[in-house]
Amino acid sequence: MARILLIDDDPGLSEVVELLLTREGYAVARAGTVKAGLERIRRARTDLVITDLRLPDGTGLDAIAAIRRMRSEVPIIMITSFSSLESAIGALRAGAVDYIVKPFDNDEFLHAVTRALNERRMTRENALLKRNLKSAYGARPLIGESPGMRKALELIRKAAPTDASVLIRGESGTGKELAAAAIHYASARAEGPFVTIHCGTLSREAQEAEIFGHDADGGTLFLDEIAELAPAVQVRLLDVLEESADEPTPGAGFRFIGATQRDIPAAVERGHFRQDLYYRLGVISIGMPPLRERGPDRLLLAQRFAERCANKLGKRVPRFDAEFSAFLDNHAWPGNVRELKNMIERAVILAEGDVLNGRNLAEVAPALPMVRASVPLPGGARPLAIEEYIRAVVERFQDSYTETELARMLGIGRKALWVRRRQWGLKRSQNPSA
Repeated sequence: MARILLIDDDPGLSEVVELLLTREGYAVARAGTVKAGLERIRRARTDLVITDLRLPDGTGLDAIAAIRRMRSEVPIIMITSFSSLESAIGALRAGAVDYIVKPFDNDEFLHAVTRALNERRMTRENALLKRNLKSAYGARPLIGESPGMRKALELIRKAAPTDASVLIRGESGTGKELAAAAIHYASARAEGPFVTIHCGTLSREAQEAEIFGHDADGGTLFLDEIAELAPAVQVRLLDVLEESADEPTPGAGFRFIGATQRDIPAAVERGHFRQDLYYRLGVISIGMPPLRERGPDRLLLAQRFAERCANKLGKRVPRFDAEFSAFLDNHAWPGNVRELKNMIERAVILAEGDVLNGRNLAEVAPALPMVRASVPLPGGARPLAIEEYIRAVVERFQDSYTETELARMLGIGRKALWVRRRQWGLKRSQNPSA
């Protein structure tokens, strides 16, 4: 139930307005002076203030100014029997959202109240969304100690305080959107919107509608997979960026960040991407390294993901045994950080103890396309070839898993597993039921 404060020293009008609003389901409080109205706002939640222009201890303009200092988010409607352009302009300049002249039409009055409350609700929802976004990205900071990641983080740090356009390059799953968010939330535009548009999933018409109909004013527009922009959209975007670059007021308009996993210079050479747009958007170019090139970051990220997932599930944070750590260090990670995150979350969810080991690895292995070619045995000095790995896994786990389980964890059929066991002369010392 919205709570409305009416500041008016006319008892007759106040009673009529209160009756009108309560019939619509609003909770109404009344005050006869500016001082009493401000005291009410201090003590109780207020969603809308309706104030008369002339009050015993001041004016409605005084009330508006004081309320703005105290509760800047609360909308205010001015009502008065003195219709004048000067008072209307003064009320709006002071911060009122509407101006109504007495005597007023009841329907028009209620419409003004509804509109003001809707604007209040949208403002609160947008603020909440902004806080949630900032919290979400703040809870997933970019981390890394590898040379490639250190370079990317340094460029992000230098780019953030500027309004320069940024192009973020990297394979799918390397954290391009997180890098864009890190730039936005470390900039002077952090309180503005962070608008994300995924160009690769949109038609040309949808690209135009989304990009040129966005509401990123005062914030950042992030275009993911910018190499997928239609030629006509590239032309319009170039015009917008050039106009924005000529804007004399710092911080006006929006900041542009683009991202792509494609080779833009190659696309320029083939005529698929405009060279002038490439130069305009790539004032600062940041490369996000693939996970396979990030060495010690793999274990660092895995520990972070395991801790976050365990805390969410109310579990103890697990540690990794030698075999699990060896897998993290040797897997090719074609899906990059996104693949690592998903794998760790599955392992933590399925784990029954506080150690992630070979058994947990076997449970998540079917979902990892490169696992068979890249995981060495504990203590192994090199990644194993596929056939070597299959044989090593069978020898190690054949007495712990059924044929069906072994085949599933290796990503092959039971017949293919049987043929290999026969070729290698591998026999079970035990015989779990299939």
